[in-house]
Amino acid sequence: MTETREFIPLNIAVLTVSDSRDESNDKSGALLVKHLSETGHKLAEKSIVRDDKYQIREVISRWIAEESVQVVLTTGGTGVTGRDGTPEAVAPLLDKIIDGFGETFRSLSYQTIGTSTLQSRALAGVANGTYVFCLPGSSGACKDAWTKLISAQLDYRTRPCNLVELMPRLRE
Repeated sequence: MTETREFIPLNIAVLTVSDSRDESNDKSGALLVKHLSETGHKLAEKSIVRDDKYQIREVISRWIAEESVQVVLTTGGTGVTGRDGTPEAVAPLLDKIIDGFGETFRSLSYQTIGTSTLQSRALAGVANGTYVFCLPGSSGACKDAWTKLISAQLDYRTRPCNLVELMPRLRE
């Protein structure tokens, strides 16, 4: 007999990191909100900050301290230019890094953008029992990350295993 699992909606916060985007032109942030909502998850909060590691840390620190936020998605600031600082801002907050996310994301991206994927420093981890995913700023990268990786792992029905079923044990 196969066990049927019910979908568990999660509270997800979305942060766009950009020196040039606002709500009127934030395609990547809007895309993530659209996808998470269509999937059945709930938007906990959405924000846009400049590519400044202290502003990024302030928002993410607040969200990971908030008991109701279970997942944080960031978009932007994962490249290699001088202004790209999302990984440096987020990594010190993480209790554990999920290496497989960045590796798998770059492998999937290679199929679309070829060797340009080596410029991505996409990152994921766990901070205070909250999953944090740092995605590139392009809407194509956000779409691929959500549809090909994140959405399945944030779905309790995904077999053989998923990140949702691990949530009760993240703070052990």
